[in-house]
Amino acid sequence: MKISVLGAGAGGTATAFDCASHGHQVRLFDFPEFPANIETIARQGGIHAEGGLSGFAELVSAGHDLDEALRGAELIYVVGPAYSTEPFGQALAGRLQSGQTVIVTPGSCGGALAFKEAARLPIEDDAIRVAETSTLHYAVRLTEPGRIRVFLKLKAGNLLAALPRQLTDDVLEMISDVYPGMERAKSIIHTSLQNANPVIHPAVTLANAARIEGTGGDFLFYEDGVTDSVGRLIEAVDRERIAIGARLGVEIFPDPEMGMRQGYMLENNYGSAYREAPGFLGIGAQPQLDHRYLNEDIGYGLIFMSRLARQVGVETPTMDAIIKLASVLMARDYAEEALRTPDSLGIGSLSVEELGAL
Repeated sequence: MKISVLGAGAGGTATAFDCASHGHQVRLFDFPEFPANIETIARQGGIHAEGGLSGFAELVSAGHDLDEALRGAELIYVVGPAYSTEPFGQALAGRLQSGQTVIVTPGSCGGALAFKEAARLPIEDDAIRVAETSTLHYAVRLTEPGRIRVFLKLKAGNLLAALPRQLTDDVLEMISDVYPGMERAKSIIHTSLQNANPVIHPAVTLANAARIEGTGGDFLFYEDGVTDSVGRLIEAVDRERIAIGARLGVEIFPDPEMGMRQGYMLENNYGSAYREAPGFLGIGAQPQLDHRYLNEDIGYGLIFMSRLARQVGVETPTMDAIIKLASVLMARDYAEEALRTPDSLGIGSLSVEELGAL
């Protein structure tokens, strides 16, 4: 199959490597302002990997020419942080063809909706299949340009939903050789709420704010940063996320339970399970507070969940407190910025029943 991967960060590089290793013809693209990794990959003809995935995978091409990257593509992965979804969608507007499939991974709360809006595709359109996943399928880091270290490829517990939902099974079948553990989600509301990053990252970051600023992040984010009291903060956010899902008729797995299914964690609790999780060992803290663990996971994650909760009548005092505290520490108003909300995605006026039918 001819596959295009848009986004040459660690996640996109891992996706390109994995698909190419399974015999697919892969083209990798990123915007010109991100040259180092993709230009090295182009020069060496492919990607080196070590760890959970290892070896060298050849790519058909890697570069900044979007038309070249899309040439003949049957499947297009959009891989990157939440703030990259709209730029990729805008770049693809008018370039997509009937019969193609686009997967936004991770969806980062409503990624399929954000992509469709940016690409000027109606929500109900099924000529071009658009789907999102609840998380990235890898724990991975770029160790140097053109080389990745894969700590974990998920065993299970990554959910996928298409928009509209009746296309989900077709998309799962299309990617089953590379991702046999990918699971069917009920809807894009399901994938959005099962996104665990907004549950974990802001809580741990805020609880360790002075340590991050004082040391420049010279400690291990999970092993050192998640004490039992910090775990209770994570749990409080998680309970609110689960309550939103219940109100919408969607079962959201508690994060430790999902972490065990995915292969990250060995215990089902909110303290030692994070400190001793094999999938989290050795992961360092961020060097500063101005980082995606707040800017993305609050701006595009907790804000979305909090507003969705308000829309369906669920209280989220812990989420709201974290949003407020982060806004004070960062001297910015995440709630006022409203980077991704149900309103911005065009679903802010839908009822519980209508949200459930997406």
